[in-house]
Amino acid sequence: MPVPAEFVWGVASSAYQIEGAVSDDGRSPSSWDAFCEQDGRVFNGHSGEVACDHYHRLEEDTDLIAGLGVGAYRLSVSWPRVLPEVTGRVNEAGLAYYDRLIDALLARGVDPWVTLYHWDHPQAMQEQGGWLNRDSADWFAEYAAVVVDRLSDRVRHWMTINEPQIFIGLGHVSGEHAPGLKLSRREALLVSHHALLAHGKGVEAIRNHARTDPVIGWAPVGDVVVPIDESTGSVEAARQLMFTVREPDRAWAFNNTWFADPVVHGHYPEDAIALFGADAPDVQSGDMEQICQPIDFYGMNTYSARVARMGESGAELVEFPPGHPRTAFGWAVTPEAMYWGPKFLSERYKLPICVTENGLASMDWVGLDGGVADTGRIDFLARYIGQLERAVREGVDVQGYFHWSILDNFEWAEGYRMRFGLVHVDYETQARTAKASYHWYRDVIARGGVAQAFEGSNASTGDA
Repeated sequence: MPVPAEFVWGVASSAYQIEGAVSDDGRSPSSWDAFCEQDGRVFNGHSGEVACDHYHRLEEDTDLIAGLGVGAYRLSVSWPRVLPEVTGRVNEAGLAYYDRLIDALLARGVDPWVTLYHWDHPQAMQEQGGWLNRDSADWFAEYAAVVVDRLSDRVRHWMTINEPQIFIGLGHVSGEHAPGLKLSRREALLVSHHALLAHGKGVEAIRNHARTDPVIGWAPVGDVVVPIDESTGSVEAARQLMFTVREPDRAWAFNNTWFADPVVHGHYPEDAIALFGADAPDVQSGDMEQICQPIDFYGMNTYSARVARMGESGAELVEFPPGHPRTAFGWAVTPEAMYWGPKFLSERYKLPICVTENGLASMDWVGLDGGVADTGRIDFLARYIGQLERAVREGVDVQGYFHWSILDNFEWAEGYRMRFGLVHVDYETQARTAKASYHWYRDVIARGGVAQAFEGSNASTGDA
């Protein structure tokens, strides 16, 4: 059974990971530019200075996107390219670039889905306190209004913020990502509150400035927890742990409810308030109403899951056995995340789900025959998309799937040592090579799902 005809198949990327051109046309340094300049922060001293040079190759890259037959492309806008001083002066050249990108996509029949913040705020903002400064929410709203004013005659689908769990947990708690801070729990929780305020003010700015009827969501990540089996006890254990804030099991930031409950329900979860005690942020009058703006879909970024069962003392996590398959990132391969994740999120938040990121970190290379035979990625995607299709068949309201990513790219603190793309990028020559998975995913889209793609004799190799 294929997915519904209106199901959106897409691919995704983010500005800092592919654009390069960090000093071109009036762009100011970002927090990630500053982070990459610090010794030992990024693998082998890599940076996004050139990345995939997408800024200068958007025609070639939009041809590759359109060649998949996707209905949509998820991209992000670079804040320092648009408002180099955080607020105030608008950089016309930066907006003109996004005009060209949006127009190129639309000319090829691809709908742009725009994320406003994918971690690269101006370094000038960081020098004013970054997300620790409560004014950051207003700065973000001004930036959102500028972008929406310019692009919303052609863009309907918007996402405010990508993965607050990561830019807070890794950027402000462990210090592994930009801006490289190791804040106290109280300070980091304040950062999260300001980011949620920014989300709410961003939604409001989109609705107030959009020139076409907007469709608005966001793209959190959070832990997905799946049951070890489908017994009632195991399912309930997974559901409980997926919506619990835990510490010190993992850094507190890697959860769903601290971020999503305020966005959808208008309040912080009670278990988290009890856990954080005096460290919980002071909520000013009107804050929760500002955060809880109506959104149209819930974005789900998911690569892996944790496993749960109901033990003698209640719900408990289960370790993976030795030799369990893992990606190059060390993340466990758990296709069931694509079934239970949308199912549990849909039950709790009563919103349509869109998978805004999913993919495989691997290490692919161009073979002697000139192709890239990433059969592991094909197998990974077949398993994950197959589970997503199961959720759709069983009535979960899943509206789309965006593969991460279209191109191999700068993978943050890991630099260029891991590859997520459907298209291989030679970072020295900037040559693009469509991988076997590119052709396979194209067939999945054309046939309307994984099961249909496997009916063809080319499904295992991805040959055109």
